[in-house]
Amino acid sequence: MRVLFAGTPAVAVPSLNALIDAGFDVVAVLTRPDAPIGRKRVLTPSPVAARAAELGIEIIHAARVDADVTARIAAVRPDVAAIVAYGGLVPRVALDIPPRGWINLHFSLLPAWRGAAPVQRSVIAGDDITGAVTFQLEEGLDTGPVIGTLTEPVRPDDTSGTLLERLSHSGAVLLAQTLSAVGSGAASPRPQQGEVSLAPKLTIEDGRIDWSEPALAIGRRARGVTPEPGAWTTLDGQRLKLEPVVPRPEGPALVPGAVALDGRNVLVGTGSHPVQLTRVQPSGKKMMSAADWARGQASLESVVFE
Repeated sequence: MRVLFAGTPAVAVPSLNALIDAGFDVVAVLTRPDAPIGRKRVLTPSPVAARAAELGIEIIHAARVDADVTARIAAVRPDVAAIVAYGGLVPRVALDIPPRGWINLHFSLLPAWRGAAPVQRSVIAGDDITGAVTFQLEEGLDTGPVIGTLTEPVRPDDTSGTLLERLSHSGAVLLAQTLSAVGSGAASPRPQQGEVSLAPKLTIEDGRIDWSEPALAIGRRARGVTPEPGAWTTLDGQRLKLEPVVPRPEGPALVPGAVALDGRNVLVGTGSHPVQLTRVQPSGKKMMSAADWARGQASLESVVFE
């Protein structure tokens, strides 16, 4: 089958590789335009574009699927399109081009967590089980009928980054299997069933820690926003970035936001028991261990996160 592959970030690259390894004829890649990266804001191809260039595949750069992009998609005559975290909507006129439609790999068990940040929202919510599905893309937000499903346990120490990394590889296998089934006519799409939940894109504010919440909820939020957009708090009006924290049920009683040393561990009070800081990054400085940061404070007794 002639396949158009649409994807942008690193988590989509395993799927592109899986389709190539499975022998599909990937005739073109649709991906977002080059973006400024780093402090010098150097224009850099997306991970999918970089991999497609290595493979010698035609690349269609587009922030949105307009008339010109639709014409380019039609010109490569795909039998089917596979889409993994492309980052843009596909209008009806483009959906109708491949005879076998568009197959979307989505990193949740739909209809749970429809939207741009399913893994992050799942970790923040404290789900024990998540997974990935392949489904027939429609104009609605992740509403199409499901073809394939896999499940994945959420480990106690998972961040959204580690969980998404695992799902990107197992999901790539699922996508290749789904396209094989679609090509042979063996696929059996079925309507989504269950409770709908939404997973909008995370903002910087989603990473702010509310120390009045219970330690369990704070731990989940910190892991859910790692690596992006990152957890943070404020001290004396300055933002302090945080890596995931560790709940300490046996810790001393502390008021929410109060910082204290327990041996060599740096603890912060919450709405329940304390959490232990792992690494922090003060404004304008590099990430450092919480113990090193604490040694630089004149008096931890007066430190209260806002």
